[in-house]
Amino acid sequence: MIGLCMAATTAFAQKKAVNEAERISKDAKPDFNEARTLIKGALENPETVNEARTWYVAAQIEDAQFTAENTKQIMGQQPNEPVMYDALQNSLPYFLKAYELDQRPNEKGKVKPKYAKSIKGALSANHVYFMNGGIYYFEKGEYKKACDFWEQYLQVADLPFIADEKKPATEKDSSYMSIQFYLSVAATQVNDSKYAIQNLERAKNTPYRQSDVYQYLYGEYQILKDTANMQKTLEEGYALFPDTSFFVLYLINLYIHQNENEKAVGLLTKAIEKDPDNVDLYQAMGSVYESGLKDYDKAEIYYKRAAELDSENPVMLSNIGRIYYNQAVNKLGEANLISDAAKYNEEKGRAKDLFRKALPYFQKAYEKDPASVEYMTALRGIYYNLDMGKEFDEIDAKMGSGE
Repeated sequence: MIGLCMAATTAFAQKKAVNEAERISKDAKPDFNEARTLIKGALENPETVNEARTWYVAAQIEDAQFTAENTKQIMGQQPNEPVMYDALQNSLPYFLKAYELDQRPNEKGKVKPKYAKSIKGALSANHVYFMNGGIYYFEKGEYKKACDFWEQYLQVADLPFIADEKKPATEKDSSYMSIQFYLSVAATQVNDSKYAIQNLERAKNTPYRQSDVYQYLYGEYQILKDTANMQKTLEEGYALFPDTSFFVLYLINLYIHQNENEKAVGLLTKAIEKDPDNVDLYQAMGSVYESGLKDYDKAEIYYKRAAELDSENPVMLSNIGRIYYNQAVNKLGEANLISDAAKYNEEKGRAKDLFRKALPYFQKAYEKDPASVEYMTALRGIYYNLDMGKEFDEIDAKMGSGE
């Protein structure tokens, strides 16, 4: 008897606390901290924790503080924005739990919700402010908090009792899609690649700035050095946006790095057909033939076309010079293995011819970029092998003096 009376007294006290917390939140000058203290006990007590009203009142307290600060904003006064947005953020889990408990059937097996309509009204009215909260914290550089607010915005939009019943679930409005995008962008600033990837993988399926999402996603996989997903992301991006140079160039670089040179050539061939005046594409094709396939004749063709399109760029000139220079060095190496003097001189002569071909390209490149150690080193090697003593001494002195 004593135990039952004590339990009943405790339950009554907690229900009284819920009522008192609700009353305080509706006062003209509410003490929200006191209201929270009262409702906290009810949320922890087994007699009241499973009642929809307990959670609904907890949500009301937060919603009341949010509304009080937001009203200042509407009236042109300065609200306490951290307090306002914290209250908004805190309200959602309380509303959702209240809605869940409100849907339970009664002792007769019937569902007679008391708070569902009010919860739907509050969340619908406040929905846009979850977006605003994210913007507020994004602009302050608090990217994780921005992500949390935008996640709540999406969460509310996806609630069955909030979503527009007239639209298919796959159709989202522009605000939803843009928030999903900016949430994924903010996630890349949190310095947690796995968290960023989780959000970007979701956003990539939404038709809003998909190209940008794929580029961000590639960057996060690159941080993790996840080559398989880097390639998958680039290939998916290229399939959707074949005219975007980012996917073409990065995919080509990845193929080259993985020695998938035929794939690189195929991709570059298509890209050049679409954009025949793109210098980068010709340079990339030359690099594939030079470094990957060791086809120097074809590499020369593409490097020369790149140099025609960008004649003032020393890199384009040095690419051609390097083709001849490296072949000349190889010829010298082969010549040094020949014991027959006539054949040795013949092979060495071929090497000198290649050095002569390389010379004007490196000279022009050096004229345009006289600080380049690469160009000076190449010229010194050419002058030495062509017995150009005066020129060799001059370039050697410059390199030695650090000029």
